[in-house]
Amino acid sequence: MKLWILIAIGALMAGSATLYASNSFTIANLPTLFSNVSVSSDLSYGPLEAQRLDIYTPETSENHSLPVIVFFYGGRWTEGRKQDYAFVGHRLAKQGFIVVIPDYRKYPNVKFPVFVEDGAAATAWVHSYIADHGGDPDRLFLAGHSAGAHIAALIAVDPKYLQAHRKTRNIISAFAGLAGPYNFIPEDEDLKDMFGPPERYKQMQAPEFIDGQQPPMLLLHGLDDDVFRLYNSKTLAAKIRDIGGDVEIKTYPGIDHIEIIGALTVFWNHKAPVANDLVNYFQTSQR
Repeated sequence: MKLWILIAIGALMAGSATLYASNSFTIANLPTLFSNVSVSSDLSYGPLEAQRLDIYTPETSENHSLPVIVFFYGGRWTEGRKQDYAFVGHRLAKQGFIVVIPDYRKYPNVKFPVFVEDGAAATAWVHSYIADHGGDPDRLFLAGHSAGAHIAALIAVDPKYLQAHRKTRNIISAFAGLAGPYNFIPEDEDLKDMFGPPERYKQMQAPEFIDGQQPPMLLLHGLDDDVFRLYNSKTLAAKIRDIGGDVEIKTYPGIDHIEIIGALTVFWNHKAPVANDLVNYFQTSQR
């Protein structure tokens, strides 16, 4: 095994290492340097600097459009960069998808619902223009981790976000969320400022908008997640099932909030079949 792989594995397995540390993102993305996936970087979906996205396209000789995944990264609605999640783009693109990873505005520069509005603007842009990049707008999937799962879920369930761009939720073929805070109540002071006042909290809780018109959903959660606990996925799933909607929950024993996204790296993919579960779900959800 090459020396840099041994060093990377050691760093990722170290107890102090997390994917939210910049050096860990560097390590997680090292294998992308040897990938044959092509990347179109910093395309604008809006006029602001934060409104940019990257497109990951697999190498293929087939002359037809490919299904599309729009992936929203997490970071507590306050941090994160699209390029840090190149490992997600490369991993899913290698499975035959075009993958789009947008940036979005964050707290404290903005408060809820601006980051969701940015996510909807990016989704609408993808639907309108992804055909120019080899993607099939009729097979458009949303996915996200943590705060990104929250953003994507609200786009999928609350119609006003896409309606602002003259789109409907029908453009979304399916949604998959990793460790999403779909039903949480802010307790930390910065989160109260971000989402408050309390009478507005229902506007950021996905179960409040379940009406039978939302796309099919796959909710993935680690059983050791102590950041956003499993009840978030269970509450959303219960609301969907109550109205006869299409939802599936998959849980992973021994997996925490970081490891569920880490399982999309080549170093941690043995920890949980997150990539396979995402890919299989989206493949079976294609129109």
